[in-house]
Amino acid sequence: MKLLAELTKDGSISVPELSKKLGINASVLYSRIKRLVKKKLIKKFTIVVDESLLGVGVKASIGVNRDPKLKDTIHKQLMATPEVTSISEVTGRFDIIVNVQTKNLEVLHSIVIEKLGKIDGIINTETFVELQKTDKDLVYSVV
Repeated sequence: MKLLAELTKDGSISVPELSKKLGINASVLYSRIKRLVKKKLIKKFTIVVDESLLGVGVKASIGVNRDPKLKDTIHKQLMATPEVTSISEVTGRFDIIVNVQTKNLEVLHSIVIEKLGKIDGIINTETFVELQKTDKDLVYSVV
């Protein structure tokens, strides 16, 4: 669990540095990491990008109600929209939550009205603009 926590904080940490931090022999640690990857507990190593430096000024979640008969078609059209970053099927008053990133509010408005609003089968939407986000460091423990 300590290994997962450290890799979650910094997936680019070197095995020797991680070895010192955890007090585990580097070859043993390397074997453990390989085993976790092989067992698919670790799906991938990745990076965190500062999206504001790429021009992303607005992030929003859009609650969507849709015609269930057109679910697959709607999903494909949403995934083909460059500003859409993820789609989650949810319980509650919406069928799905669509997360988007845009340059500014005008572009967000255009996405909601011109793109999502014109997809056949989308019944209604409600947009939630992210004002501030605080990420919590994940702590893994035995359940």
